[in-house]
Amino acid sequence: MNTISDRPAPRPGMLDIAPYVQGRTKATGGAKLYKLSSNETPLGPSPEAIKAFQSVAARLEYYPDGSTRELRAAIAETYGLNPDRIVCGAGSDEILTLIARCYVGPGDEAIYCEHGFLIYPIAVNSSGGKALVARETNRTADVDKILSLVSERTKIVFLANPNNPTGTYLPFDEVRRLHSGLPRSVILVLDAAYAEYVRRNDYESGIELAATEENVVMTRTFSKIYGLAGLRIGWCYGPAAIIDVLNRIRMPYSVSAPAIAAGVAALRDRAHFDKAVAHNETWLKKVTAGIEALGLEVTPSVGNFVLIHFPESKGKTAAEADDFLLSRGVVLRRVAAYGFPNALRMTIGSEEANRVTLAALAEFLGKAKAA
Repeated sequence: MNTISDRPAPRPGMLDIAPYVQGRTKATGGAKLYKLSSNETPLGPSPEAIKAFQSVAARLEYYPDGSTRELRAAIAETYGLNPDRIVCGAGSDEILTLIARCYVGPGDEAIYCEHGFLIYPIAVNSSGGKALVARETNRTADVDKILSLVSERTKIVFLANPNNPTGTYLPFDEVRRLHSGLPRSVILVLDAAYAEYVRRNDYESGIELAATEENVVMTRTFSKIYGLAGLRIGWCYGPAAIIDVLNRIRMPYSVSAPAIAAGVAALRDRAHFDKAVAHNETWLKKVTAGIEALGLEVTPSVGNFVLIHFPESKGKTAAEADDFLLSRGVVLRRVAAYGFPNALRMTIGSEEANRVTLAALAEFLGKAKAA
């Protein structure tokens, strides 16, 4: 009889890592599915991106450009950057993991915030390091609490700005204060996956810091406002020395040819981009007001989603609301793993999806249909 000792053994600590669990993709009832669990844009990708994707179909036997030269050039043109300081990968997840792999090892530490992206601890712990959690204040990253955890073992600070699932953000003067308080040997990773949705004058994605400082990297994604989540395209911008390190160990073909073509086309379709921004700005306000009108608390969000908090009383909890919504074809995101056992995250969907969800919540709570 075989025993565990007869099997190949993973590195120490691998089995202590909690795997990432995605949101539900299916409902239990309802005549139509309204999937609002993964912060996907209701407008879908640019029609030009779809055409570009399809145009590559006859050339799938060829490897993609391992340098992603055309995609980096399009990103640089869109955001006013140096293409040589851009690295692209299979979603920002790969970029974040790559940074941890390059700079964190046994005995090292990295810091992330209490309600931050669960990929951060996975990336750090899988590299042999230890992930430390900085407590938040009012569901928002707290610079002083982050800095209090910094030691000679700290290699990286991860900051999602705006954060998911809360939708809260740090004004840029606070981001600068955080950076100025870090040793020069510590990398500040600014995860700006939702930056395109933010409509606040005191917000900045981190491009300026990443362009001028030797220890700041900004990461971005095509999965949200560009509607290319299924293609897995992420990128980062940073100082030449860090970019050089990342390029030494990144996989050469992690961004497929269809993804490169679609990404370039998506960047160039500004009309579709502007339409997605306008839709979210309108419906983020309406959805927030509609939920609050039902007596539920909503964490103020600058992203394309809202965090809804439910009463503790039996019959009104988040778990019960989730089951009820699923029976109506509405799929939201349980966020207990992020420290919110009695909350649900709702993506801002199409007008129809938003109205159906508000009506279902009103029915669940036994109240009149929300406006």
